[in-house]
Amino acid sequence: MDDISSESDCTKYWIDWFLGAQGNEFFCEIDDEFLSDRFNMTGLNSEVQYYQYAMDLIMDSFEHECDDQTREQIERSARHLYGLIHARYILTQRGLQKMFDKYKNGDFGVCPRVLCNRHPVLPVGLSDIPHSAPVKMFCMKCEDVYNPPLARFATIDGAYFGTSFPFLLFQVYPHLIPNKAAPERFVPTIFGFKIHEHAKLARWQNRRRLEMMHRLQLYEDEEVKSR
Repeated sequence: MDDISSESDCTKYWIDWFLGAQGNEFFCEIDDEFLSDRFNMTGLNSEVQYYQYAMDLIMDSFEHECDDQTREQIERSARHLYGLIHARYILTQRGLQKMFDKYKNGDFGVCPRVLCNRHPVLPVGLSDIPHSAPVKMFCMKCEDVYNPPLARFATIDGAYFGTSFPFLLFQVYPHLIPNKAAPERFVPTIFGFKIHEHAKLARWQNRRRLEMMHRLQLYEDEEVKSR
């Protein structure tokens, strides 16, 4: 996420700036009502440095005097705090609706798997613990996760979306779930003929036999050295 370029950017319309910054396209706007409800912020004051200052910055009410270094730390805390709040907000009815709209608009991109035929994807975290892993993209059609296509998304924390969001969205909007009756799979062929299952089994057995022979050779070598 880009740094704030000027003091006026962070003291006026902070959320508009944040959502417009390159790399933040996956985020949705959090309602003022949600931000104003202290119950929704439970526990975050112990996870975010300069919590109250960061909240003031997000709410466009920051009027504190501080040096440049402290100001930079507060700005960083505000971005982190918004991400943590975002993970909670997108599990609410209003948050799910906003993310549903972004999903339908294709704001999150499409699955890189060829046989998914550009099926839209959703952001997902591999962990709910911050700083554990960057955000990934989940495709409901092949039920797999992928790295985002652009490098600017690699710095977005997966905890800002959480591990439950995509699956809760599909529970609320079940019509988005693709037909799983006959998933399209790639079938390897040789000169147009499918590779026989026995041939695949024979290759696997041969590979295992070579691995075992290699282990036995290593064991014999160790025995010779120990004598």
